[in-house]
Amino acid sequence: MSAKSEKERQHDELLAKMEDAKKKWDAEDASGSDGPGQTDALLSQAIELALEQGKGWKPGEKEEYMSKILDDDYIPPLFAEDMAEVEGSGLAEAFEALQYDDPPVTMMLEAKKKGNESFVSGKKNVAKNVQYYRDAANKYYEALFFADRVVALKEGDVPAENEVGPFFSEKELDEMKSTLRSNAAMAHLMLKNWGHVRNDAGKAVKLDPANVKAWYRLAKACAMLKDYEGAGDAIEKGLQAAETSKKGDKSSTAAGEKELKKLESQLEKQIRRARVDRERREKARRVRAEAVESIWSYCSDAGVRLGRVPLVSAGEEDDDNDDETANDGDDDGTENCWHHHHPHTGRLPKRLGGSMAWPTMFLYPSHRQSDFVDGLAEEEMIAMRMAEMFPESEDNDSGETDIVWDHNNEFVCSKLAVYFEVHCIPSDVNTKGEGKMLLHPDQVEELTSRGDAARFYESARALRGDEGEALSTVAGCAERVRLARQKKAWKAKHGSLWCRPDPCPVVRVHPVVTLEQVLRDSRMVVPNFLVTFLLFPEDHPAHKEFLKERRCLGVLQPEGAEQQ
Repeated sequence: MSAKSEKERQHDELLAKMEDAKKKWDAEDASGSDGPGQTDALLSQAIELALEQGKGWKPGEKEEYMSKILDDDYIPPLFAEDMAEVEGSGLAEAFEALQYDDPPVTMMLEAKKKGNESFVSGKKNVAKNVQYYRDAANKYYEALFFADRVVALKEGDVPAENEVGPFFSEKELDEMKSTLRSNAAMAHLMLKNWGHVRNDAGKAVKLDPANVKAWYRLAKACAMLKDYEGAGDAIEKGLQAAETSKKGDKSSTAAGEKELKKLESQLEKQIRRARVDRERREKARRVRAEAVESIWSYCSDAGVRLGRVPLVSAGEEDDDNDDETANDGDDDGTENCWHHHHPHTGRLPKRLGGSMAWPTMFLYPSHRQSDFVDGLAEEEMIAMRMAEMFPESEDNDSGETDIVWDHNNEFVCSKLAVYFEVHCIPSDVNTKGEGKMLLHPDQVEELTSRGDAARFYESARALRGDEGEALSTVAGCAERVRLARQKKAWKAKHGSLWCRPDPCPVVRVHPVVTLEQVLRDSRMVVPNFLVTFLLFPEDHPAHKEFLKERRCLGVLQPEGAEQQ
């Protein structure tokens, strides 16, 4: 027997049982002295209707319905958690057609009235029971729910005779919604829920910019949340609304205007200071934008390539943890690769005549140490800086270096090998074949436009906390979204983030070359505006292991010498 005929048999058996039960109940009711009760009669009618509908399938309808309700993934609309699941049930139109006991306008006004009563009860309550204000806020939200279902009359429309009023034009309905939002904000104000106050009052003034009370509540919430600039803006707009308001409720407008002026006098110093700080931040931002634009133009003309690094850990929110030991040890690739960059994020190269002085990192992987140079001039030879940092042993009678962590006295200029990493090798493309590089979240991404460079720099500064906690949070969220997209694209092609790319190749740098030659080498990409060199003692075991893991593409020789 096929699956389809089996479902059909089950359905037919169910209908037969329902019909037998109905006949039995009808016979019992008929034999009773009082006859069938009202409930039994209604139940009998419901079963009879169900039987008629069950036997009245159109061709194919019964099979389709049985297949749907027996599907494990089918969600009845009463148990749906969102509109997508309601749509999937096939009964969305039926649910939208449901009618309430009263028209939405009546329910809206009734909920508003109850909210006002709860609020007044809270004001009168000697015990200061805050539950009244919670009830009031909930009632105002209930009224807003029904207000969204009230159909506003358009100009020239005449309501039907059977429709229940009162009726609202679109403007009047927006004003009613604004009042409800403002009332909810007031209830939250009594509860000192300042975030909710700001949210509801902000929505209220969008619906009705002439709502002076809502402007006051918005300003009050901003002040309590230490957003004095926002408070000042709300006070100014509220006072403008009070002057130009044409509402009939003059006493309400006057009261709101009085409260706004009082708040303005209380916050005058804080608002002025916040606006001065904003002007200073905007000026500093313009200066930084000009600096990034100048650097980008210089690099474009000189052939210097810039790149960006992950600003947050790529290991965060990693769902590739099939192995219980996946996070054991020091596995966070982003932190391992770029943790030395983060303290110096937000620094830019500086103009030095016709060239640049670049912030530079010298990394010593063999000893897990590093040095930072704030400005290394492009004309300066690498060897000259290394000679200052690691003088030769003959300059010291004891033969020992001055570096506290160099226990074997290996870090002297003539015994060090210098390398730079080669990033952004176009060896991989995205899954759509568009030619764009597919990057692991740990890898450096080349900056291809002035806008990309400016956005990266501002995000880096914001994450460092230079622009305040709010912008730091926003920048962190944006960076995690970017990394999430990279993770998704990488896993789509490679199956897992643990399928990492090979370690990037390196180029050995002859110490006599200048920084300018390094920067203009076509293989060099400057990540995070920070030139980075890796230094190893020539005979150190870590140097040998490094060359086993990394492919060396050759030696960058001084100008005039034969390149390898």
